[in-house]
Amino acid sequence: MRLRPLAVLSALVLSALVPVGAARADRVPDDQPLPGYTIDNPPLAPVQVHGQPSRVMQGVHRHAAYDIEVPPQWNGKLALWAHGYAGQGRVLKVEPPQYGLRQRLLDQGYAWAASSYYDNGYDVRAGVLGTRDVAELFAREVGRPKQRIITGVSMGGHIIGRSLEQFPGYYDGALPMCGVLGDQELFDYFLDYNLVAQDLSDVREYPVTGQYATVTVPKIEAALGLTALRPGGPDTTNERGKQFRSIVVERTGGTRPGAGQSFALWKDFPFTLAEPSVPGATLAESPGQVGTNVFTRYEPNEPVDVNRTVQRVRAENLPARLSNRLSQVPRISGRPDVPVLSLHGLGDLFVPFSMEQIYARDVARNHRSGLLVQRAVRTAQHCEFSDAEAGTAWDDLVRWVGKGARPLGDVTTRPSVVARPDYGCRFSDPAAYAAGTGTRRLFPACP
Repeated sequence: MRLRPLAVLSALVLSALVPVGAARADRVPDDQPLPGYTIDNPPLAPVQVHGQPSRVMQGVHRHAAYDIEVPPQWNGKLALWAHGYAGQGRVLKVEPPQYGLRQRLLDQGYAWAASSYYDNGYDVRAGVLGTRDVAELFAREVGRPKQRIITGVSMGGHIIGRSLEQFPGYYDGALPMCGVLGDQELFDYFLDYNLVAQDLSDVREYPVTGQYATVTVPKIEAALGLTALRPGGPDTTNERGKQFRSIVVERTGGTRPGAGQSFALWKDFPFTLAEPSVPGATLAESPGQVGTNVFTRYEPNEPVDVNRTVQRVRAENLPARLSNRLSQVPRISGRPDVPVLSLHGLGDLFVPFSMEQIYARDVARNHRSGLLVQRAVRTAQHCEFSDAEAGTAWDDLVRWVGKGARPLGDVTTRPSVVARPDYGCRFSDPAAYAAGTGTRRLFPACP
């Protein structure tokens, strides 16, 4: 079984651990995508900045498409946007800063730049190098910035965490949102979800086959009482289903507001991440190669002794898991050298809140907790932030980087704190809750 965010559409051209320059890039002009890829980067219309139009630059650099935008009165500072997972397709696209940040940045005098990366799939290496490449291109074409702040979402958070360690001293601050800051442990969680569900339901299929989603998963869900479970509806889980839910809650961040409703919302999706193996798949195609549950201890461990009965799976690609090199699914050691402010949804079960806890522990182990501020937001969908939440985080990070004023955040690693009924209220947008936006009402109203 290999776990991937989407089905493989085709084999990618890059190996798992060999830099792109050693692959086929040396045979392709710098201003062209790699073989098999096309670029979709339509003209980006300038925006008005205090009554004047911005300047937009677009093109292809080192096999990746890019967008650069500079305000009329540039303050000499640059923001880099790292986009998230773009699927396994062969079309490269650029994503401007989201959550209203594009306009906010320009209004504040910041220029911004973003890369499509030279590769799709779960390729963090392409993101790390592509973001650095577009920053260097900006320096040549516009001017060397006096400050660089990197921000982005989801896989972009993995890119940010590794970028700070790959190029220490290059960036001045970071704002990862809904980020994969727990690196390879995300794929451990995907593996856990499927293997624990199989164990508790007594419906086993590992490695999975082509009938897993259509035949096996419905049997698993029926055996656990999950079939009719819906947010806001009755609790249909049986005793084993309740144990499964509790294990998932524990593995994704522990007891916390909205955990039960979020599980009901997400309960089907992690099953879709288990797919049959494809021989020769790269890490970008199949990042689950690094996943393992050999040493995982599951809680609660009753009524079923899951830790005794669950199937244990070794990492299919152990060298990739253990490597410290910049690979397509690299490790993050937790060594930021600049201020990092992160946002994460409490109920996100795709890139769960536990990613923040893992990163916080790694950073603390390296005695760098003073450089990390984390904020919990009471939402359940992946990357579900309001413009106000993201904008406030950006402004607070900018003040921290510029003036040294460390902003407030949430404690993420104390279970008693995370379990409080009002946890996540401090930095959640009350206007979004009042409007009933998205999944906000899956959480009780804040005091």
